[in-house]
Amino acid sequence: MDRVNVPSNILTIDSTETLKAAMDKARKVMLSGGVAAFPTESFYGLAADIENGNALEKLFTLKGRDKNNPILILLPQIEDLVNYVTDIPAEAEKLIKKFWPGGLTMLFNAGSNISPLLTAGTGKIGIRYSSHTIAVELAKSIGRPVTGTSANLSGQPSCTTAQEVFDCFGFDVDLILDNGPTAGGRGSTILDVTVNPCTVLREGIVSGADIKSVTG
Repeated sequence: MDRVNVPSNILTIDSTETLKAAMDKARKVMLSGGVAAFPTESFYGLAADIENGNALEKLFTLKGRDKNNPILILLPQIEDLVNYVTDIPAEAEKLIKKFWPGGLTMLFNAGSNISPLLTAGTGKIGIRYSSHTIAVELAKSIGRPVTGTSANLSGQPSCTTAQEVFDCFGFDVDLILDNGPTAGGRGSTILDVTVNPCTVLREGIVSGADIKSVTG
């Protein structure tokens, strides 16, 4: 990206100081109902405050996403999981110890404080604790989970750079946090732990074989 002509909604994070400034800006954006793009282990994602209904509506509109498709959330810390689910199965506890932080998204029975927009009316919520510093710091900045849906138009390839995010959304995304290219490849593995045995819905970063090695 030509640094002379960086769009005004892109903030570069390349030091402790720029990370702090970016989190301060992102906090203001999200608490005012805006959407911030950020890097994860695999692709760039879109973060919105999960308690702001208008922000969630904006997210669906931005992506052109069908509201029958749920949206996962990213935790600020593992200990917060209990606040957003009705129960944590024993198998899930084993998987958390092994794969969090990391690329495993687990579907839990959603707590009463989770918006139906996030669950698509299923009563289940996808939750992950990311291994990417910026993803975690974003959630910490507002003191609760943020959305972790991929930064792309629905049905289109996911973005691995801040420039790709801008090319996709322009200034419709309020803030794009540029921490360089992401790894790409596969997204997070999605595992339903509300059923027994737990079921892989999408295999990604964490293999089904690795999950079986933990759950038996």
